[in-house]
Amino acid sequence: MNNPGKQQVFSISNQQQFVDAALQVFRFQAQHCLVYRDFVTNLGIDVNSVKTVEDIPFLPISFFKSRDILSTDAEVQVTFTSSGTTGMINSKHLVTDVSWYEESFRRAFEIFYGDIKSYCVLGLLPSYLEREGSSLIYMAEDLVKNSQNPDSGFFLYNHNELFAQLNKQKAANKPTLLIGVTFALLDFVENYQMDFPELIVMETGGMKGRRKEMIREELHRTLCKGFGVKSIHSEYGMTELLSQAYSIGEGIFNCPPWMKIITRDTNDPMSVLADGHTGGINVIDLGNINSCSFIATQDLGKVYADGSFEVLGRFDNSDIRGCNLLVS
Repeated sequence: MNNPGKQQVFSISNQQQFVDAALQVFRFQAQHCLVYRDFVTNLGIDVNSVKTVEDIPFLPISFFKSRDILSTDAEVQVTFTSSGTTGMINSKHLVTDVSWYEESFRRAFEIFYGDIKSYCVLGLLPSYLEREGSSLIYMAEDLVKNSQNPDSGFFLYNHNELFAQLNKQKAANKPTLLIGVTFALLDFVENYQMDFPELIVMETGGMKGRRKEMIREELHRTLCKGFGVKSIHSEYGMTELLSQAYSIGEGIFNCPPWMKIITRDTNDPMSVLADGHTGGINVIDLGNINSCSFIATQDLGKVYADGSFEVLGRFDNSDIRGCNLLVS
């Protein structure tokens, strides 16, 4: 059994193609990813008996903190690591073929936002820029580069320069995307007020212990007022995934065709919930072809009939990390 190739995964256009690819990946990873193989075996699951996506077991995300999750013996090209407070054990995602990540985020951006060359891309990601191993920075740097716009770039704490650049883009009537970590966006609007309704503000989550946590409605209301926009976009991604879901407002996320969210019963991890019920978020990310594509996160959420979902918080006593984990 071979893993599907990039062409098969990133050309998925309907549910049956997704199911076929997911089951193919499951059978491959249940054989070749040693950590996942042991997990499936210890659950007493016969791989050949898994006939539907709902029957696939999901590896707890905490395994990325203690084990090397690989389904290939190819050389590791890049290691992505999670952010965390001092003394916390961070997750690591060993990536043997980073072109899968690049293909995933480039295609997803095009699906949700169109041609990257149409945008000026500005990054307000200080805490990520100040450390090594951030998958978010890897993506943002690629978007900045591929925008081919001389005004695209990053800002640390030089908010005055960011304010000037935003005003420049507004005056030039240029489509502009501002990607920012939550605490930094809040810091900015405390001191600067914009009226830039065409601006796309995308928050990536994360207070990093810098500010008091806020419910999503309060956060987005504050940012909408500060930037003069009607809605705040969001990205749902994490170190352990190579794909992201996006929200264009109201905290409702949509996945690219090679990614799917399923909710599990919080008291019975093997039990899948019906649409509209709150449960633990399981992610199928077929971009994770060389690690594990089936991840049980520590997030709580709700999936709707059209496949969209929202994040409602986290399980108690779980690490707070830099994903999009705002409590609604």
